[in-house]
Amino acid sequence: MKILLIGGGGREHALAWRLAQSPGLARLYAAPGNPGIADHAELVTLDVADHAAVLDFCREQQVGLVVIGPEAPLVDGLADSLREGGIAVFGPGAKAARLEGSKGFTKELCARVGIPTAAFWRARSLGEGLAALDRFGGAAVVKADGLAAGKGVTVAATRAEAEAALRDLFAAPGAQVVIEECLSGPETSLFVLSDGSYAVPFGTAEDHKRVGEGDTGPNTGGMGAFSPSLALTPELEAEAMGRIVRPTIDALAEDGAPFVGVLYAGLMLTADGPKLIEYNVRFGDPECQALMMRYEGDLLALLHACATGHLADLPAPVLSPEPALTVVLAARGYPGTPETGGAITGIAAAEATGARVFQAGTRTDGDRLVAGGGRVLGVTALGKTLAGARAAAYAAVDAIGFPTGFHRRDIGARAVASD
Repeated sequence: MKILLIGGGGREHALAWRLAQSPGLARLYAAPGNPGIADHAELVTLDVADHAAVLDFCREQQVGLVVIGPEAPLVDGLADSLREGGIAVFGPGAKAARLEGSKGFTKELCARVGIPTAAFWRARSLGEGLAALDRFGGAAVVKADGLAAGKGVTVAATRAEAEAALRDLFAAPGAQVVIEECLSGPETSLFVLSDGSYAVPFGTAEDHKRVGEGDTGPNTGGMGAFSPSLALTPELEAEAMGRIVRPTIDALAEDGAPFVGVLYAGLMLTADGPKLIEYNVRFGDPECQALMMRYEGDLLALLHACATGHLADLPAPVLSPEPALTVVLAARGYPGTPETGGAITGIAAAEATGARVFQAGTRTDGDRLVAGGGRVLGVTALGKTLAGARAAAYAAVDAIGFPTGFHRRDIGARAVASD
């Protein structure tokens, strides 16, 4: 089977690497891809906003499955356009992708079907937002109601911080904001595959959003992750599936918007049980890198079964019991304006240790590999224990030369200390 993979980040490199190992793969295309993905796929130039052009390419090349990595094309309805053209797609249509595209939509769905989540208020003006803060006391979580690449959230410890976040978000014309109560407890992520009616878990993870050591500084798209989550026990996972994920998938199906793809549930494990923080409608980045290191099956067959409504016909996905940990190397200046063009060396040496280096924001400059974006590499390793995976990942990181980059040295440290 020929596959078209949409995207060009670390998540897509991990997907390409794993798809390339599927025995049923005839040819893998990637748009736009990156230098690392080029080791596994033929890179093609496609404007993913031009749905007709993508559909034409799929028909001309006889593509049997399209895998959409990032959230923006999903929210834009690319999956709908391709399905209408007769192409199988791993990824939800626009109506179901509102779970990530609109936090207000998700919160209102939770309220409608009784899914446990934080108390919230949806504000459409600065005045409404400021008035809503009275409902939450001093502390509140302020979220942009739309796609924000993992960075549109402020956990405000004081009213002054919350007001500043509101003023910043409402500076954009047409902005909408969701204000929530602050929940307390361990934060974790559950990944679930769905073909629109049937759903099955696909691993757990914990990520590190803050840019600085000790979880300090602004939020990023993710500076590192490990899988499986130590906090989400099998019992809590079953509770989250039954009270949060399953009702969501059922509600979307009843609304005529079946969810096809991977649903990423961000959870807070409170004293009252798991509560939903947010949904993403694609694999997380860098969580995907850790999950793909652990996955032991045929990814092509699994994703195709999701896309064609046959997920229940396959055995449940099997992930290695060995933990995996990913450390992100970012360009200096990230999550602000990253310094691009910095040379990267030592990837072969890093992978000689047994780790995998998934490329994200990279490009070639002549025969050199250089930084081309904010998050540049995701160095991922397995281990017999989480401590072993962590040691292996950092040994590989230390083999890489990236003078204009930086990374956190404490990914997974707290979990290892408490294990």
